[in-house]
Amino acid sequence: MWSLIAPISSLLGGVALLLLGNGLLNTLLTLRGVAEGYSAGMLGLIMSGYFVGFLLGTWLAIPLVRRVGHIRAFAFCAALAAITSLLHVLIIDPWAWLGLRVLYGLALVSLYMVIESWLNARAPSDKRAQVFALYMAVNLGALAAAQQLLNLADPSDFVLFVFAAMLISAALMPIALTRQPQPSVPETLHTNLRQLVGIAPLAIAAAGLSGLALGAFWGMAPVYASLSGFDATGVGLLMSSAILGGALLQWPIGIYSDKHDRRLVLFWVVALAVAVALLMSVLPSGRLLLAAIFVWGGLAFAIYPIAVAQLIDQLHSDEILAGSSSLLMVNGIGSACGPLLAGLLMQQLGAQALPLYFAATLGLLAAYTLYRLRHVSDLVSEPHGHFMPMLRTSHTVLELMPDAPPADDIGEEPITEST
Repeated sequence: MWSLIAPISSLLGGVALLLLGNGLLNTLLTLRGVAEGYSAGMLGLIMSGYFVGFLLGTWLAIPLVRRVGHIRAFAFCAALAAITSLLHVLIIDPWAWLGLRVLYGLALVSLYMVIESWLNARAPSDKRAQVFALYMAVNLGALAAAQQLLNLADPSDFVLFVFAAMLISAALMPIALTRQPQPSVPETLHTNLRQLVGIAPLAIAAAGLSGLALGAFWGMAPVYASLSGFDATGVGLLMSSAILGGALLQWPIGIYSDKHDRRLVLFWVVALAVAVALLMSVLPSGRLLLAAIFVWGGLAFAIYPIAVAQLIDQLHSDEILAGSSSLLMVNGIGSACGPLLAGLLMQQLGAQALPLYFAATLGLLAAYTLYRLRHVSDLVSEPHGHFMPMLRTSHTVLELMPDAPPADDIGEEPITEST
């Protein structure tokens, strides 16, 4: 194992520090926004700004890396992310925060892209699945640990903002000190979303609707916890419970989905997530709610990876990267809309509107999945894809998936209706 970790240890160290700072800042902002009296609708709009920046950065990151190289691009974006983190506490204004979240999202996806393209270059072809799994474990572990950093100071003070900026800045240190050669700049994948909808509509629906649900979770769950009576420590526990549930339950769900009809597995995962969300809407704050959101996180976090595996089932190998990139874009659009929609509902109906929103969005997906099961026979290419636990990061991480060929092996032909 050490022979696998050693060449990429600086990259994993960098992403761990980055995700510690990012996970802390994302939760901290919502708590500080509640303390400043921002409405749930306004907080939803602010949190949506992050995902808008994330989508913009998907197109802007590669030209930046081509211009200055990986290390300089990482340094530039780490500095931008740290500065925007500190500006949130220097400029207490919701509209300023919205603009800062767009800038921050743009910087963060660029940081992801630099690390992930580097991992792609360093991972041996026969070890990509192990590197992918290790990278996702670092991501989820850092995000869960970051929630406990809320205990270090009062969210109404400036200390936690400074600490988040320090962690993001520290992520630059292992990257800048690495002696590993910088990789070549990845090519932009050419996709055809319209044809992909015709080939794998269930995967597209699952990606978009899971984005609506999880985007709202990342943006509004701390607000929900705060309004439900949790203190800062409790908010951290609630967020950590959901993230740990996502980390631990994805594996058994994924293994099961590889051996059975993936559409049926998706239906039951989504249906159970709807049931747990409805239960959350009537539970008081306490251990039962933490247990429920642990289960909900395990189910909800598995939906997007199942969608990716379902897509791979229906594409030829040379179509996988382009198709997965389109799926990532659809998920990102859903993630950008989720916090705003959930925030507006919470402004009208209160904290319990968030789990009801989860139930409504995932209920639509359950209904559509059931329709596909009963009325449509999906064509499946051979061999089948494999489930891999994953988070939505940048499109360059898709090259690490064991089912995807290296980007250099792929032409620029659009996806065709070949299945």
